[in-house]
Amino acid sequence: MRELPSAAELKSVAETSLDDDKAEDVVVIDLAGRAGFADYMVIATGRSDRHVNAMANRLIQKMKQAGLPSVPAEGTERCEWVLIDGGDVIVHLFKPEVRSFYNLEKLWNEEAGRRDEAMAMGMAG
Repeated sequence: MRELPSAAELKSVAETSLDDDKAEDVVVIDLAGRAGFADYMVIATGRSDRHVNAMANRLIQKMKQAGLPSVPAEGTERCEWVLIDGGDVIVHLFKPEVRSFYNLEKLWNEEAGRRDEAMAMGMAG
């Protein structure tokens, strides 16, 4: 039985796949120690629903080739926002207007800022 890929390996697979597919504004957020559901969140933009769909399909195949037995995805019907669950690596693929509306990077950066501030004040452990 093949060993599952590490979070770092999956992150690399995602970054390479998205780069190969000309994803725009790729951002990787390190979640280790900040969230229990994944070690990394990758956010990227596609130019159209077809572009998002193509990127999602190729990334799912590459994650399976890397050794994940299954790679669930949501949002592939409309391809405005596709969520790919790579286990330790969660990938969000957006059309530009949807990414701008939800602004996940800001949400996670603000959460990190509040947590760091609380830790500095001795309020969190």
